[in-house]
Amino acid sequence: MPYFLKISLLAAALMTAACSQRDKSSAHAAGADNTQNVEKQGNTAPIPVTVVAASSQNVPVYAAAPGTVAALNTVTINPQVSGQLISLHFREGESVKKGQLLAEIDARALQASYDQAAAAKRQNQALLATARANYTRSSTLEYQPYVAKTELDTQHNQVTQYEAAVAANEAAMRAAQVQLQYTKIVAPIDGVAGIRGVDAGNVVTTSTSIVTLTQMHPIYVSFNLPERLLQEVRQAHAFGPVMVAALDRGDAHPLTEDGTLDAINNQINPDSGTFSARAVFSNRNNTLWPGQFVNTRLQLRTIANGVVIPAQAVQRGPNGDYVYLVKPDHTVATREVTQGVEIGDSHVQIAKGLNVGDIVVTEGQFRLKPGSKVIALAPGETPPAPTEAELKAAAEKRSKNSMGGPPRGGP
Repeated sequence: MPYFLKISLLAAALMTAACSQRDKSSAHAAGADNTQNVEKQGNTAPIPVTVVAASSQNVPVYAAAPGTVAALNTVTINPQVSGQLISLHFREGESVKKGQLLAEIDARALQASYDQAAAAKRQNQALLATARANYTRSSTLEYQPYVAKTELDTQHNQVTQYEAAVAANEAAMRAAQVQLQYTKIVAPIDGVAGIRGVDAGNVVTTSTSIVTLTQMHPIYVSFNLPERLLQEVRQAHAFGPVMVAALDRGDAHPLTEDGTLDAINNQINPDSGTFSARAVFSNRNNTLWPGQFVNTRLQLRTIANGVVIPAQAVQRGPNGDYVYLVKPDHTVATREVTQGVEIGDSHVQIAKGLNVGDIVVTEGQFRLKPGSKVIALAPGETPPAPTEAELKAAAEKRSKNSMGGPPRGGP
């Protein structure tokens, strides 16, 4: 055999052996990778999540708006007669009752006017008595022949004149009596006295403000609502009393017992797109104060048997709101939902997408994707501790992985 032919055959044999070894190594590596992927998929641990079943309850529907407290009645006390203010009988900031004495004005001048009218009345009554006696005597048959007709008419006119004088005196006495009554200023309503406007000893007139009384109970709260709620509010008001709560600035606590919707204004403000309404509260403990800012909440209706879940179960996605629904095989799926009414700060009513009894995930959603296997935990429950067998299997798996991967092939 020629020398060059031997060299060619030897080179071909070596190349064939190298390619065969490389193919075996590649096949072995691919098989090891597939085995690892299968093992990894088969050994994926379920994800512990907190779940809650959707419940059914009657859900009240509210409308909320900021409001301002206003007094039912506010009365400024001004004197009705002029004179020196001799005394005040109220304490600023304290409650007063209707008819309670508030202040007194010096009545001596008015008393003198009354006494003068009374004296004039008595004088005219005496003159009237004399005139009546003369007229009566002159009118008898015995005196008629001796009394001229003009004389008799004069006597009759005197009687009429003195009767009018007595009537005028009585009117003057009544006027003076009213003026005397005005010197004692009394409260026209139940209320709370404000800061006095004048001190005792000053001369007051009918334009002098002594004090302002504010009626505290019942009391009004006025507020504005968006016009889109007008028909719903009117319907609720027509069917019965609409309960209204007055809450603190944080919407956390009611300030007093619930009131009722009292009136709805007859027009919408075109600038703000709102209409005004007013509620009345008993305010028996005087917790509401005129001018105070409160948050109002009106109960318009009630959704019967609404589907309710914790608000934290609802997630936001590009297509809208959704929840993770736990299926019977302990895997999760996404479910689009439509939120309805918020129930406080923690729950929400679901208008569409869920049924009562559906199990939704409330904690641990960030680790989930559709199809993830989960361990369902009740709120506050912790995942169960691994068993001894599970710990041993995990340790063996870590030991096997630490010993190195599959052999690598080479040329």
